[in-house]
Amino acid sequence: MTREQILNELRIILQDTFEIEPERVTAEANLFVDLELDSIDAVDLAIKLQQLTGKRIKPDGFKTVRTVDDVITAVEQLLAA
Repeated sequence: MTREQILNELRIILQDTFEIEPERVTAEANLFVDLELDSIDAVDLAIKLQQLTGKRIKPDGFKTVRTVDDVITAVEQLLAA
């Protein structure tokens, strides 16, 4: 998947799961400040990403994720592993 494809998938996940308008989901958007996710939402997002990639996300690796771009990078790393 390209970065753009991952971003599009994230927009769908965030809209379907958290009712966040897709246009708010930009690479620079902070998950917690701009998109108003909380720690439980982050866990739900990690589960959705596991379903998307078919790979288990290590909690330690996801703790540093703050922006949508961080999520895209994490997904890229999962897919490359």
